[in-house]
Amino acid sequence: MKTYPMQVKIVEVGPRDGLQNEKGVVPTNGKIEYINKLSKSGLKFIEVTSFVNPKNVPQLYDASDVVKALNLDKDIVYSALIPNMKGLDRALEAGIKHVAIFTAASETFNKKNINMTISESLSVFNDVIKVVLTKGITIRGYISTCFVCPYEGNIKKEKVLDVANALLDIGVEEISIGDTIGAAVPKDVYSTVGNLLNSIPKEKIALHFHDTYGTALTNVLTGLELGISTYDSSSGGLGGCPYAPGASGNLATEDLVYFLEKMGIKTGVDLEKLAEASLFMQGVLGHPLPSKQLARILSTRQKISN
Repeated sequence: MKTYPMQVKIVEVGPRDGLQNEKGVVPTNGKIEYINKLSKSGLKFIEVTSFVNPKNVPQLYDASDVVKALNLDKDIVYSALIPNMKGLDRALEAGIKHVAIFTAASETFNKKNINMTISESLSVFNDVIKVVLTKGITIRGYISTCFVCPYEGNIKKEKVLDVANALLDIGVEEISIGDTIGAAVPKDVYSTVGNLLNSIPKEKIALHFHDTYGTALTNVLTGLELGISTYDSSSGGLGGCPYAPGASGNLATEDLVYFLEKMGIKTGVDLEKLAEASLFMQGVLGHPLPSKQLARILSTRQKISN
C-alpha cells in the first residue's frame, strides 16, 4: 500500500479560471452569490477573480465590484490573478491580500496568452513582486503548458524546472504546475514533477489538471504518490482556457473531493454544500456542468423529490 498525504489543500479556481472561459458574461450579483456559497462549503482557498484588462477577459470586467461586495470569511484565503503593476494596484484597492501571477513553459503559448516572452513576463513580475513583498501579501505563480502545449507539442521537463526556479528566485511562494490542455498522463507527471522535486520542496508545488482526456484524477493519484498535497480544481468542472484550443474544463472540485475522501485523505470540504454552489452557477449559466459527482447529486435529489 502506497503512502499518501493525510490531508490535501484544495485551491478553488472556479470563479476565476472557470468563469473566464464562459461565452456569456455572468452578472456581478451572480458571481458574488456563487463565491459566498463556495465560502460556506469548507473550502479555505478561493481564487475569486482576475484583475486583467477587461478587453482581454470581458467575463471578469467587474473584479473590483465583486471583491468589495463579498462576505469575507477571516478563515478563508481569497486571492486574485494579476498580470502587471496596474492589475496589482486595482487588486490592492479592492482589498485583495493574496495574489497570483502567471507565465508558461511554452514561448508560443505565452506570446498568445499575454503577448510576452517568458523572460519578459518574469521581468514584469519581478517588479510586481518587489511591491507585493513590502506589503506582506502572499503570492503564488502559475506555469501553464507544463506537459503539452497546443502549439509546440510536448514540453521538456527541464524547461518547466527553469521557469519554476525563476519564479521562486523572484519571491513566489507556491508554484502551480498546469496541464493546460488536459493531455498529460501519469508518466508525464512522474517525469516533470519528479524532476521538480529533485530541487524544489514538495510544499512549494501545486498541481493544476484539466480533464480533456479524462485523465485528471489519475494524474492526481500520481501527484499524491509523489507527495504533492496541493491541488487546484474548479467547482462543477467549470473552465478551460481561451488561448488553448481544445482545452475542456478543469478538474471538478466535487470529483476531486469525493475521490480524496474515499481514499481516506481529508479535504475539509462538505460535498453537498459545494454542490449547492455549483448548481447555483449551473442555473445562472443555463447549461450543465461536467462534474460527475454534481450530476450524481442532482439525480439523487430529483429521485427523492419524485
